Amino acid sequence: MPATSVRFDEVTLGYGRHPAVHHLDGEIAAGSLTAVVGPNGAGKSTLLKGIVGTLAPLEGRISLNGAGPGPVAYLPQAAEIDRSFPLSVYDLVAMGLWSRSGLFGGIGRKDRTRIEHALAAVGLIGFERRPISTLSGGQMQRALFARLLLQDASLILLDEPFTAIDAKTTADLLDLVRRWHAEKRTVVAVLHDLDMVRRVFPETLLIAREPVAWGETGHVLSPENLLTARQMVEAYDPHAAPCQRNAA
Repeated sequence: MPATSVRFDEVTLGYGRHPAVHHLDGEIAAGSLTAVVGPNGAGKSTLLKGIVGTLAPLEGRISLNGAGPGPVAYLPQAAEIDRSFPLSVYDLVAMGLWSRSGLFGGIGRKDRTRIEHALAAVGLIGFERRPISTLSGGQMQRALFARLLLQDASLILLDEPFTAIDAKTTADLLDLVRRWHAEKRTVVAVLHDLDMVRRVFPETLLIAREPVAWGETGHVLSPENLLTARQMVEAYDPHAAPCQRNAA
């Protein structure tokens, strides 16, 4: 599968002209496994929304290069998913086929086989008819990862995918992340567990509304960089006027 790189050209993202991410310039390499970390309020989720295209940059440009079929798969935070919607596990997972078959494309024999394989990969065989409202947090996250598997994307964006789930589910889903990386897909994950980041993710972007450090994880997650990020977020003034780097 052709991998996808993500290029940021002096990107500023925000809401109502108030930036949440300032002046990001650089590239997430095709086929890389990258963690995005930073204090609460640092702009991490905003950055993913900019990449997936649900939030347009206030300034600059985000470009995806070398995208194959089904270029982007996005897993939002659990709090953004309405679990009260009357949907079965099977139907939720099958939604991963929409990018290829369309909303009303129907599910054929090959598709049913793919759905079964995705459910097996996340340990949810036997849960097909369960309403998603009855799932535990870990079971729901397994179902959402199965949906990602069916999207067969070259770029996968994960927003806090391991928050408030059990250790066994975390380990199983991390194995899928490693599998995607081995398949040369580009994976970007917003994370809070720095020990996990050091253990699993070779590359890290540390942001605090603007980039603090970006590169090899061991260098990025230095005590000095982490202190700088915390101080930058603490000093943020929500009433400040939007900044412009190239202002006269």
